Amino acid sequence: MLALLSTMPSFQRHVFVCTNERPADDPRGSCKAKGGVEVRDKMKAELKARGISKLVRANNAGCLDQCERGVTVVVYPEQVWYGGVTVDDVVEIVDKHLVGGEVVDRLLIPNQPHLQSHQLVQLRVEKPKS
Repeated sequence: MLALLSTMPSFQRHVFVCTNERPADDPRGSCKAKGGVEVRDKMKAELKARGISKLVRANNAGCLDQCERGVTVVVYPEQVWYGGVTVDDVVEIVDKHLVGGEVVDRLLIPNQPHLQSHQLVQLRVEKPKS
């Protein structure tokens, strides 16, 4: 059992992408219908292409109760909530937030007072030994 614990992955950031599906006639809509699966797939592919998928994990999320805002993405440990995210926004989120440690202001869901005094940190990527 101890051997299994020592191999547990340790991510610097965890990205949850809402892929929840509601009935087509639900007035709130659903993140799946608004492209949540495609956003998740693009996020995973971008992390892998940059070689940081062992540092940042992207996952499906069930309902985050924000579907009326479009596809919702939340990044931990900072608890940064983004709304209306599209496939075209993924590279900017990876560059600015996941790697650079800066919030993507234009995608922020309003009223996140915990972010006012919270400083984000850049991703710590180890350089290959020569």
